[in-house]
Amino acid sequence: MYKTVRESVEFVTQLKKELPVSLERDVLIAPTFPSLYPVSELLKGTSIRLGAQNLHEAKEGAYTGEVSAAMLCDAGCEYVIIGHSERRTLFGETDAVINKKIIAACGSGLKPIFCIGETLAERESGKTFEVLEKQLKEGLNSLDVNDIRHLVIAYEPVWAIGTGKTATPEQAQEAHAFIRSTVGRICGADFAAERVILYGGSVNPGNISSLMLQSDINGALVGGASLNVDSFVKIILYD
Repeated sequence: MYKTVRESVEFVTQLKKELPVSLERDVLIAPTFPSLYPVSELLKGTSIRLGAQNLHEAKEGAYTGEVSAAMLCDAGCEYVIIGHSERRTLFGETDAVINKKIIAACGSGLKPIFCIGETLAERESGKTFEVLEKQLKEGLNSLDVNDIRHLVIAYEPVWAIGTGKTATPEQAQEAHAFIRSTVGRICGADFAAERVILYGGSVNPGNISSLMLQSDINGALVGGASLNVDSFVKIILYD
């Protein structure tokens, strides 16, 4: 919950100036709901993609304060983040609710960025893989590979979000490899091999290169470091 509409417009205007016109790396930003449409207008003619931070699972109805998949599509979104750790911990979203949101997103043509991750207590008690497997199985329950062909997965260890702590590249790779193998068991090896799996958790210009050297890490879900154009550009253009 950062940046007003005006601040978002200023951010995107500067970001467009800082990035090369031809960029081989995929870049996506996910502003707050009020900023989506004005930002989508600014992004026309660029390669920068637009996503939302959340959605409601219903198509429409008496759900005051919520936003549907159709509304996001109409605002110019191509992607939507689902199951972010803050949605799980602060707003009580369960795996079952997240599953419904993924179904709603896919049914409307939005590409879900499906977030999973363990808490510090779960990691310290040796339950990391158990938690990740449960979140994957329940989040993808009843979904066919054709329904989720554009699915992106984001591993965000809750203990490394907003804390300044970052999973070591080896810890992140271990979790990503487990996620890919688990998705393979659920959806098939070919589907798993093609998945983009992002790492999220205090990603910054200083650690992006070492994280991206890992074989199963395909990108980053950037938090605080994305709020400043200079640091975000350094992450995007890492060597």
